[in-house]
Amino acid sequence: MAISKVERLVNLVIALLSTRQFLTAEKIRASVAGYAECASDEAFSRMFERDKNELRDLGIPLETGLASRYSTVEGYRINRDAYALPEIELSREETAAVAVAAALWESPELTSAAQGALLKLRAAGVQVDADPAGTVTAIPARARGSEPALQKLLAAVDERQAVQFEHRSAPTDPWTVRTVEPWGVVTVHGRWYLVGHDRDRHATRTFRLSRISDEVTGVGEPGAVQIPEGVDLRARVLAATRPGDVTGSARVWVAAGRAYEVRRLGRDLGPRPVGGRDGSVFEVPLRAGEWIARTLAGQGPDALVLDPPELRDEVRQILSSVAAGGATAHDRAADESAGDDTVGEERR
Repeated sequence: MAISKVERLVNLVIALLSTRQFLTAEKIRASVAGYAECASDEAFSRMFERDKNELRDLGIPLETGLASRYSTVEGYRINRDAYALPEIELSREETAAVAVAAALWESPELTSAAQGALLKLRAAGVQVDADPAGTVTAIPARARGSEPALQKLLAAVDERQAVQFEHRSAPTDPWTVRTVEPWGVVTVHGRWYLVGHDRDRHATRTFRLSRISDEVTGVGEPGAVQIPEGVDLRARVLAATRPGDVTGSARVWVAAGRAYEVRRLGRDLGPRPVGGRDGSVFEVPLRAGEWIARTLAGQGPDALVLDPPELRDEVRQILSSVAAGGATAHDRAADESAGDDTVGEERR
């Protein structure tokens, strides 16, 4: 499979940041994924020259120098001191966004690619820093979606090729085969979604990646998928996952310092201890569908429905179903709390 230009540039940046030596063009060609596809020295030279110019245009401090004190061959590296960002302060929302992006680099497909590149550098005799990128604390795996599916779907979008996979609208639903013309993959509220045209249902559909099987196969010829001009993928996902209209209200006890999602939804009615734990009672709007029940179930023991009884029964049923499935009730119910993959006019 051909490596895209963006992936090749990322590989090049990783390689040039991972050593304080100057890497020759020959070593870069042999060790950085994406350059081995060049049919000739001239083709590599043209591609590498364009990539160097692009990195400089992006503001990346690319330096040149002799590969060693005994060599007259010019090499390249990135000035890590100049490349590093100055000290910055992030809001809670910005920190969460950075954490989601950083978690991608810990996914299996990107981790193996980076490790493979560094292994090639070491094999070529290049001194590589043990931990060039620093340590990033991972976020829960459920926020990253199905990583094998993610890799295959991104490749299909890049090649504009239709795909076929098994999907289910809820964890307890049976698998169904879907054939989709992929338009793009986006992340909303820490979850990954595929947006595209469902050939079987002749309509636009939105699929949560955590409910797509890992077996994603290409269908038809690459280049056959036509992505609508100006389509807003994120807006389509937001519309598909938006909760229904308000139909009433519920009283929910929330543990002190926990269940912030419920706190944002409701109005604080005052403190009240429950079962020896401090907390407060919130008035939470009820909406059509199971969205609010799944949201409350996702909080585990940190949220308790006081009334109405119907909502309390829905939450209990969700938790019982999750517990019977063998996973922890909190994690599985939290994964469901974003709603179904397809809602309203886009449902199934």
